[in-house]
Amino acid sequence: MPKPTGTLTVPGTVLHYQVRGTGPPLLISQSGEGDADRTTDLVAHLTDTYTVVTYDRRGLSRSRLRTAEKGATLAEHADDVHRLLAHLTDAPALMLGCSLGAVVGMHAALRHPGQIHTLIAHEPVAPRLLPDDERARHEHELAALQDLYLHQGLGAALPEIARTLGIDPAATDAEPGLTPQPMDARRTANFDYFIRHDFTAIVHDTLDTAALKDVSAHIVPAAGHATPRTVFDYQCATALAALLDRELQELPGGHNGNTTHPRAYAARVREILNDAR
Repeated sequence: MPKPTGTLTVPGTVLHYQVRGTGPPLLISQSGEGDADRTTDLVAHLTDTYTVVTYDRRGLSRSRLRTAEKGATLAEHADDVHRLLAHLTDAPALMLGCSLGAVVGMHAALRHPGQIHTLIAHEPVAPRLLPDDERARHEHELAALQDLYLHQGLGAALPEIARTLGIDPAATDAEPGLTPQPMDARRTANFDYFIRHDFTAIVHDTLDTAALKDVSAHIVPAAGHATPRTVFDYQCATALAALLDRELQELPGGHNGNTTHPRAYAARVREILNDAR
């Protein structure tokens, strides 16, 4: 595998990526504004078994777009995954996709057959998985959150985004010794891109959900133990499980269990990937 930190030139940007560990390749596609450093604690508990790849999704951190005001579709994000995996390995890869990253993974599995062996799709933010009335309601909800951010800023939008995804900012059960994730200038800029552009990509997504039933990759629907069953992202996970006629796998924590419960989350990821083999 290439050196631990690298860059890959792709149309419209230069992707920043990181590689750690030894074993089968495991790509982590992050949620929300998360970049290659977002799951550093989770990665540390996986590197003895997997060659873990993380990256800055285009538009975030060190993968800034050449045309700053232009967003990307989820299919374009998926093509970045394809190019990155092709650059790093010839073997079919394992993939953990969280939230938006899960939808990116499903697009990649559809667009590039054979490149992904197993995809853990954790709470995909994919309105197209839902019945038409629910889909329309949640697309409107996402558009309203974007409008709230544009008019009142991040301070007003973040609590509402957390509510929509079932995230409890006051939860106290996180594992001890986590790496701090301060709301610094880079993370604030990442939130700006995520809400301005990736929310639009979700609302206008073109995911062919029916085709997921015949995809070559083994897709594992997953959701957080602490995520409320009534929220949008959990409903998408259960809809994916029903579509694929597979059991919904539960992971520790809630929507962001990969960051709040990295040790337990890593152990569960190992179990799921071992079962998938």
